[in-house]
Amino acid sequence: MSTATSTPRLLPTLADRVVPRSAVANGLLIVAGTALVAISAQISVPLWPVPVTGQTLAVMLVGASLGSWRGAASLGLYAVLGLVGLPIFAEFSGGPASVLSPSFGFIIGFIPAAALIGWLSERAWDRRPVLAAAGFFAASIVPFLVGLPYLAVVLGNLGLPNDFAAVMAAGFTPFIVGGIIKWAIAAALLPIAWALVRRIDRRR
Repeated sequence: MSTATSTPRLLPTLADRVVPRSAVANGLLIVAGTALVAISAQISVPLWPVPVTGQTLAVMLVGASLGSWRGAASLGLYAVLGLVGLPIFAEFSGGPASVLSPSFGFIIGFIPAAALIGWLSERAWDRRPVLAAAGFFAASIVPFLVGLPYLAVVLGNLGLPNDFAAVMAAGFTPFIVGGIIKWAIAAALLPIAWALVRRIDRRR
């Protein structure tokens, strides 16, 4: 007797409903996601050691629209292009020295954040308001899980306070209100986009 196992069927992402899947389409979508994050990085409020930017919203939208591997690839490409010198990080910065920036850990954290919300979107979490709210909330937390420890190390290397309170004050507390707003926008936008797609499908 053999036991059959099955894996959950991955559903098409929002991008798949607009652009048929192909190697060329995947490449173009990954580059487009990178460009969107690069543009959002320049929507910033200068703040040291971590500026306030529109990146997190773009990261969540890219991941949800492209799916897990394309979303992660898009943010990985963003990190690589910034490190080789393209001025695509916040405040038009870039280059190898960016790894010494207190905020670089958040850029690393964008990769698993995009992968997570993409993975959830491939299972239809982005189509239902309650699940979308939960999924985007989880994805919005991921950059902090990487960014805050990285920030603590960099601050310590600079001879600055890097205890728990100092790190939270520098890399978390200033972003609470903006983070809630970006989370709410993403959690509302994707179900609305899917509702429009379904409406268009019914009219065909």
